[in-house]
Amino acid sequence: MAENDDRVRLKVMGLSYSQIQAGAYALILAQVGGPYRIPVVIGAAEAQSIALKMESITPPRPMTHDIFVSFAHAFGVKLEEVFIYKFEDGIFSSEMTFSDGERTVTIDSRTSDAIAIAMRTGAPIFTTPEILDETGFEMEIKEEGDGDHEPDSEEDSMTANREPRLENYAIEELEKTLQKLIEREEYEEAARVADIIKRKRGEQ
Repeated sequence: MAENDDRVRLKVMGLSYSQIQAGAYALILAQVGGPYRIPVVIGAAEAQSIALKMESITPPRPMTHDIFVSFAHAFGVKLEEVFIYKFEDGIFSSEMTFSDGERTVTIDSRTSDAIAIAMRTGAPIFTTPEILDETGFEMEIKEEGDGDHEPDSEEDSMTANREPRLENYAIEELEKTLQKLIEREEYEEAARVADIIKRKRGEQ
């Protein structure tokens, strides 16, 4: 569609604690093929859902976004895309476009929910150049290595300060801790431990 040719595609880069709002998190969206990052303040529940997907952790019971995706798939409905179309008074507004092959429907959504669902379906995420200009910040892209490693290094920089003491644990101890956290349904902490395990394995 010609009117959408100038839209900017985004991908989920990582999560960090929000410096703006206590008890909230900053979801970092990255410009695909570019240096800009957009921080979106989201709640703890949505951050937990996104973190689980980022770390490929399967909870014992499906979460709300998992149920929504299963429901849509059961009825042959596909999420075509997420579009962050407005930023006003510090709030991002998004819409999700669904199709069943015959009808296409666009509905309004909270950005955090839309992205949590997009991550589970592989649907693309877009925004406007205006929103990118207004809310984005430029992240220096390291020259060493290829671009495929850049997301990992950036995630590491955002998560490195979270649990410094856990870094000293052996991988076996961390894996036991991860299992206990999942059993207790403490998914937010489990995602952090999983991230540390992934980084420690990469260093071996």
